[in-house]
Parts: sequence; C-alpha cells; structure tokens
Amino acid sequence: MGNSTVSSSPQDARPATLASAAMNALNLNDSPWAAATLIGTILVASFVLHTIVEWYRLSHIPGPFLASVTRYWTIRESLNGRLPQSLKKLNDKYGPLVRIGPNDLITSDVNVLRKMMQVRSPYTRGPWYDAWRLDPTRDNLFSMRDDVAHTALRAKMVPGYSGKENLSMETTIETNITRLINLIEKKYISTSKEYRPMDFAAKGQYFTLDVISELAFGEPLGYLERDGDLYDYLKITAASVPAMLVLSCIPTLANMIQSRFLRFLLPKETDKIGFGAFIGVTNRVVAQRFKSHDPDGQQDMLSSFIRHGLNQEEASGEALLQVVAGSDTSATTIRGVMLYLMSNPPAYKKLQAEIDEAIAVGKISSPIKDSEARELPYLQAVIKEGIRILPPAGGAFFKEVPTGGDVICGKFVPAGTQIGGSALAIQHDKKTYGEDADFFKPERWLDDDVEKVELMKQTVDMVFHSGKWQCPGKTVALMEFNKIFVELLRRFEWSLVNPFQPTKINNAGVWLFDDFYVCVTRRGSDEQNA
Repeated sequence: MGNSTVSSSPQDARPATLASAAMNALNLNDSPWAAATLIGTILVASFVLHTIVEWYRLSHIPGPFLASVTRYWTIRESLNGRLPQSLKKLNDKYGPLVRIGPNDLITSDVNVLRKMMQVRSPYTRGPWYDAWRLDPTRDNLFSMRDDVAHTALRAKMVPGYSGKENLSMETTIETNITRLINLIEKKYISTSKEYRPMDFAAKGQYFTLDVISELAFGEPLGYLERDGDLYDYLKITAASVPAMLVLSCIPTLANMIQSRFLRFLLPKETDKIGFGAFIGVTNRVVAQRFKSHDPDGQQDMLSSFIRHGLNQEEASGEALLQVVAGSDTSATTIRGVMLYLMSNPPAYKKLQAEIDEAIAVGKISSPIKDSEARELPYLQAVIKEGIRILPPAGGAFFKEVPTGGDVICGKFVPAGTQIGGSALAIQHDKKTYGEDADFFKPERWLDDDVEKVELMKQTVDMVFHSGKWQCPGKTVALMEFNKIFVELLRRFEWSLVNPFQPTKINNAGVWLFDDFYVCVTRRGSDEQNA
C-alpha cells in the first residue's frame, strides 16, 4: 500500500480546524469512545466558558456566589416558599441592587421600579412572564410581553375594571359579603355551649372567588353557597402555583412544556378539577355570551370587554386571568389583615371602636358604602398597613433592560438583563417606614408629618405597580377592603384558635394560607351568645 497523494488544490490546502486536528492527532476516527470523550470535553468546556462569560458580565454587582453562576439558588428558595423573605435578606445584606441569578437582578429601590414602569419606558417584560400563561394556548394581559399588543389590549379592558361600565360593582361586593356573613351565622358561630372553629383561609378565598366571578360573568361561581372547594381550586392552586414560580426561573423549560408537543401535560378545558376546569368554565361562559350577540345584556366586565373589541379568544383568556389573579391577591390581604388584627389587640379594638362610633353617629350605612369607608381614617390606616406588611403579590415581576443598557443604583447594567422588585424589602424599608417597619402598626399612617406620610403612600401604592403595568383590578380590590373588615368587625368578635401557630403561610408568587382557624362569636351580651 502506498502513501496517499497530497492534493495541491487550494481547497485542500486550507488550515485544519481545531476539531479535525484533534481528531487526526488522536486517531479518533478509529476510536468511538475517544471521539465521545472529546465531544463531551468540548461540551463541558463550552458550558464552563459560557458560565464564566455570564458571571463576568454582571460580576460587579454583589450577591451570593452560587446565585451568580446558577439558578439553583432561586429555584431552591422558591420551592421552599420563602423567596420574598430571602430576597429581602439579600437586600438587607448587599444593598439596593443584588444579583440573584446568572442574568437576574433584584432591587429594593422603589424609584428604579417607577422608572421601569413609566408609560414610555423602553423596559419590557422579561422571560420570567412566559411561565404565567394560565391557559397554555394563549397569552393574557399579565403574561403578554409585546408592549404594543399589551397596551392595545389593556386599553380595551380598563373601562370594565374601573367600574365605569359596571355600575353594580359595589352592590355585587355587598351581596357577597352578605353571603359570607350568612354562612358564618349558619355554620360557624361559637357560643358558650358550642364550639365551631372556622378556617378563614378557605372562607376568605371563597369570598373573593365569588366576588370576582360575579363581576366578571354576572353570577358567582357559588363557593360561599356550597361552602366547598369547587373544582379543588384551592388544593390545585397550592400544588400548581409553586411549580409555575419555579418554571418562571427557567423560561426555556416553561416554553418547552407549553409547546404543542408537551401541552398534554398541562391543564386543559376538559379537566374536571383545577385550572383546567376553570378554563372550561370561562370558555363556556364566553362562548355563550358571543353566541347571544348581546354584549349589553349584562352589565359586567365581560360585556365591557366585548363592547371594546376583545375577540372570543382574548375574552376567554382575560376572564380566566380575572378569576385567578383577582381572587388570590385580594384573599391574601383579607386574610393578612385579619391575622394581624387578631394578633394585635390594641389595633383590633381601635378599629372596632372607630366602626362603632361611626355607626352611633350615623356616618356609615349597613352595609358600609365605599365613599363612607374612605372617611374612616383608622380603617384606611389598617388597609394600607395590611397591604404593606404582606404585599399580596410576592413575585419579582422581572423586566428586561433595554438596548444600550442602563445605570441602576450607580452601576451599569447591560441590555438583556432581567431586573425585578423585592416587594418585602421595599415595603419594609426602615428609611421609608421607620425603625419599626417590620411591625404591624396602623398608627404610622396617622403621623402628623405630612411629607413622610405622602412618601409612604406613594411607596405602598407600588404594590399595585404603576404606569403601563399598573394592576387593572386595583379599584375592585380596594372596594372589597373598604367594605369587608367593617362588616366583619361590626357583627362578630374574632380570635385565633391556635396563637402559637395561627396559620401556615408559604409564598409561590402569591401567599398561600392554610389551616387559618378562628373562633367567631356574635358581638353583644353573654345571653346573646348563649
């Protein structure tokens, strides 16, 4: 056998690539295992190089080293239900801008969030939002990342949320408060002869689910009437929302699961329970409304959406978002305020005294009107403090730094970086709220320092976000809060069943309450309670 002839053509004279040189040197064509080893080495080296480049890109921003090279830290804290608390600890330790992932930053500077959320801000929603498609087949107002499409869709929906086209909004909330009171009277009043503990975690969300579904569709889903977890909603939420939070940390995986090839693993409208059942309910209601061709037939949010141009697919997606997002966040504040009031007897008695005095002088109706509630200073202080002490949505809501990068908290942040808000750190900031910021203290809102109180109001209002991403359900939520605490405290006395562990709370973007057992008695003499 002779030696191979070397070609003198220009094509054959080109330099060998690194890979081909290595293959020839190691004679890998004759050794599959050696080839596999080399390929594996190249892949590992590429991963290590990519990790180093990603780390270096934001290496000037402080944070735990583990979080700078992997998303494991964020995933771990999310799975443990303590991400908001962990983010606050990082801000307390490192300052207002902290690195919590290879491409993720968190800030406790409320002015940074305001800047990002301005109507004409070049910031856009980051990949974090991809995991929050409640129906995997379509985006909703919350998950939509296209700014132009989001603005157009939001403009069609704001009138329905504001109450201007739903004149029965206040009456609807009052009706469902009456349903809650009747349920308590019928099944959960304790007396000297009978003990009937009530899980307020469940009842609080039954109330918000019925309110938002009646506002959305014209009739409640019926949680309070049946006093049960229809479609296993609370149970499924406790299991699935944490998974969605973890997926938000890994957007690529979220998009992969939501693809048409793996979509069968996710909720679908034919399901009998959980999110899938809700998808089915909303799709049927919306389909019937479009079939009737009478958007003015019912004065609810859905009719408003249709009048302003939402098509059937958009209306279905937004109806589902209304029920899920509108019930979970409002329920958090209602549960949280009641928990903190029962844990703080002076605040409880002070609010109850304000209510009693207002009744005695004829300042409030039965049920109380929204306009009347706004004139009760301590009630407003309690509501603001409840929203502040436990911000109802604990997610980071990551936004993407625009082209050209930006200077944030004195540090340059390159384009494409995700930056989110640390809600607990912002709302527990001692510079804004005082050294006792971690303590439930409604009196802070009645301070004589007008400028200080105004700064606090502007800060707590960021719980609802601002600008182009302000929560459209803010009006509904505040009206619920203005009414429900007055009606619960004017009629009943409330106490914790287990002061040592009054409830179990975990966070999965929203706060999940479980086993929040309370003892409810009628207000009045012992004879009335017997």
